[in-house]
Amino acid sequence: MTKRLASKYKICRRLGVNLWGRPKSPTNRRDYGPGQHGQRRRRKVSDYGVHLAAKQKLKGYYGNIGERQFRRLYEEAVRRRGDTGETLIGLLESRLDAVVYRMKFVPTVFAARQFINHGHIQVNGRRVNIPSYRLRPGDSVEVRERSRELGSVLEAIDSTEREVPGYLEVDYKKMRGSFARTPEFAEVPYPVAMEPNLVIEYYSG
Repeated sequence: MTKRLASKYKICRRLGVNLWGRPKSPTNRRDYGPGQHGQRRRRKVSDYGVHLAAKQKLKGYYGNIGERQFRRLYEEAVRRRGDTGETLIGLLESRLDAVVYRMKFVPTVFAARQFINHGHIQVNGRRVNIPSYRLRPGDSVEVRERSRELGSVLEAIDSTEREVPGYLEVDYKKMRGSFARTPEFAEVPYPVAMEPNLVIEYYSG
C-alpha cells in the first residue's frame, strides 16, 4: 500500500467508518483507530466530539478539504436563503472535483483533484485546473481528448462500485457529462450517514 493510499485510509480508521464505501478499506477488517493506541476502548464522546466528528467526516469525504476553505463554504451557506445544511451540501456537490468523481471519470475524489490539477478536464469547452471550481446547473464537463484512453479513466468507468446520481448526466462515448442541477441532501449517494445539521451546529455553537 502506498503512503498516499495509507493516509487516506487513516481518515477512515480515525473516524471508524468506510468513508467512501470501498471494498478494500481497512475498516472492513479493523474498526479501531490507527496507531499503537488505536485498540484502546473508546471513551464516551462528548457533544463537542460528536459535532467535530460530523465535520471531519464531511470534510474527509470530499478529499479532506482544508479547514479554512471548508469554513468559507459554511459561511457562504449561512448567507444564502434556505436550509443551511442543504445549502452546504449543494455547494460541496457543485465542486468540480466532486462532480468528476461522481461522473466516474476517476476512482476516488483524491484522484479527481489530481486529474483536474494536471489539466485533463474541460468545463464548457475550456480547460480548468482548479478542483474547487464551482459549477452551475447546465455546465458541461468533459475529459480532454488526449486523456480519454488513460487506463485509470477506463478502469474507473467500468467499475461497478458506484452509480452516477440522477442530478448528473454522462455520455461515456463522448467522455462528457453535465451538471444538470444542484442536488438535495437526500439525493446524494453517501456510503455512510452524513449529518450536515451537526456540522452547522459545530460552527454556530
